[in-house]
Amino acid sequence: MSNCPEHGSRAGSSPATDHTPAASACAIVAPGRQDHNSTDLTRAGLAAILPPLHTCARAPDGGRSAAPFYLTSSAHVCSGFAVKPSIKDIARAAGVSHSTVSRALSDSPLINAATRARIRRLAAEMGYSPDAGARSLVRGHTCTVGVVVTTIADPFSAEVVEGIESTAYSHSYSVILAASQDEPEREIAAVEMLRSKRVDAVIVTSSRVGALHQERLGAAGVPVILLNSHSQQLAPHTLSVRVDDMNGARLATEHLLAHGHRRIAHVTGPAGHSPSADRLAGYRAALSAADLPFDPALIFPGTGRPAGGEQALPLLLALTAQPTAVFCYNDMTAIGLLAAARRAGLRVPDDLSVIGFDDIPFAAYVSPALTTVAQPKFDLGQRAMDMALTLIAGSSGEGGHIMLQGTLVVRESTCSYKSDSG
Repeated sequence: MSNCPEHGSRAGSSPATDHTPAASACAIVAPGRQDHNSTDLTRAGLAAILPPLHTCARAPDGGRSAAPFYLTSSAHVCSGFAVKPSIKDIARAAGVSHSTVSRALSDSPLINAATRARIRRLAAEMGYSPDAGARSLVRGHTCTVGVVVTTIADPFSAEVVEGIESTAYSHSYSVILAASQDEPEREIAAVEMLRSKRVDAVIVTSSRVGALHQERLGAAGVPVILLNSHSQQLAPHTLSVRVDDMNGARLATEHLLAHGHRRIAHVTGPAGHSPSADRLAGYRAALSAADLPFDPALIFPGTGRPAGGEQALPLLLALTAQPTAVFCYNDMTAIGLLAAARRAGLRVPDDLSVIGFDDIPFAAYVSPALTTVAQPKFDLGQRAMDMALTLIAGSSGEGGHIMLQGTLVVRESTCSYKSDSG
């Protein structure tokens, strides 16, 4: 698997050439708040520091004008950056043709080594960098990968994206991030935006987005990696990598059962999300294995966010036979429930054991520290990017559906059941 050929090292900025002066001042005026004199003041300030651009100004007859020509903007005038040098600029400075510069920068053997070295050195000194957009049209790759997340506020998504970016960076790929905020309209807009950016692949961390758009993306020939999506029918050029949510939920519930709890509630995730359904199934499987009946009264709808846990607690306490433990869809839900329990005067874990799912960084620092099921989030992102690179390289990806396992992390929010008499 090779690195993306379009991305080279970033060259530093260089002083402006004689026909592209750089200013040393920046005048910024907020739109709608510009006073009547700001344009004149800005132009006067630029006139004091910029030399006239005689090479750009033209007289009415088409000839050169002696009057200076200044580049200004009434709303936002910012100078200090030299215009990016082109191949023509390098050719002019080197005294060679445009094609010679182009071949030298492409390391063509048609140009002798000494000339290649001289031109490449000059290009670096001038701060030249190749136009990635133009090169991508020639090579057929943009060396960018689009990533769609439900929300960037979720620490789980942040660690997954970190894994994606780490692998992308090592292969000279860039990442374009889009957040749907769990809204179908924004999900559609995010996917369409990424397609318009000509990304080489799309990694989707929301199963809902994958279900809606994998077929459309597959038809467009864009490789798609679905993260934590449980869709059984995948479109061509579509792979998936996910955590075994059912087994992870079973681990969480079995931990509570092993500590003597029998009335175990569950706060679910967002309706219609595959991980939520699988975690509920794992919870039920653990109860069944312990010969305990499933009680729908112990199931509370959640959102996957702290508010869902907060809203579930009063419903839980309103039950005649209250649960002694709660398995939450994720850590964010559990953190919200812990906050509500503290306000209600409950002692966790003495009055109520609480367990989450994900093992986000905050889980170890809330009070009490949260027992949870750790997902290999960083690894999940790395595997997804590896699969994307495999598809970009031309592999069919058959059989490339990966399932990772979570692990139980025991902390302070769970303990053995204590009966009222004991």
